[in-house]
Amino acid sequence: MTPNEMALLYEFNAWANRRMLGAVAAVKLEEFLRPLGSSFGSLRDTTAHIYGGEWVWLERFQGRSPASLPDVAEFQDVAGLRQRWSELEARLLKFAGSLTQEDLNRVMEYKTLKFGVYSNPLWQSMQHLVNHGTYHRGQVTTLLRQLGAQPVLTDLMHFYRERAVAAGA
Repeated sequence: MTPNEMALLYEFNAWANRRMLGAVAAVKLEEFLRPLGSSFGSLRDTTAHIYGGEWVWLERFQGRSPASLPDVAEFQDVAGLRQRWSELEARLLKFAGSLTQEDLNRVMEYKTLKFGVYSNPLWQSMQHLVNHGTYHRGQVTTLLRQLGAQPVLTDLMHFYRERAVAAGA
C-alpha cells in the first residue's frame, strides 16, 4: 500500500465516521444510552469503542502503548463524543498524510490491552484500524435499525462515488 492510498483510506474512514455520527445524533439521548444487548451494549458504547480503538492505535503508531481505552462514561452525549472525535480525526489524518513508504513498511512493536506484545509493519496496523471501524459501524447500523432510526451508508464504494461526483467525474 502506498502513502497516497493509505491517506485516501483514512479520508474514507473519517467520512464514514462523520456520517455514522450524524445518524447517531438524530436519536434521542435516552436511545443513545439505552442498553440494547449488543456487543458493547448501546449506541454510545459501540461508537465510543470505535473512537477508543482509533485513539489507542494512533498512540501505538506513535510509539506508545496505552494500558486502557478511554472510559465510555466520558461520553454522556453525541455532541461530546463528536467533539473529541473531531480532534482525533484531525490527528489521524495528519499522521496518515505525512507518511512515506519507508514509514509504512517500518515494523512497529506494541503491547496490546490483553494479549501481549506484537510487532508488524505499520501499514498492517493502519489497515486494521479502518477495518475495525467498518466492522463496528455495521453494528451501529443494526442498533439504529433496532431503535427505528435511519442508518446511513458508509460503504467504501459510496465514498468513492461521492468523491467522483464532487470532482465532476
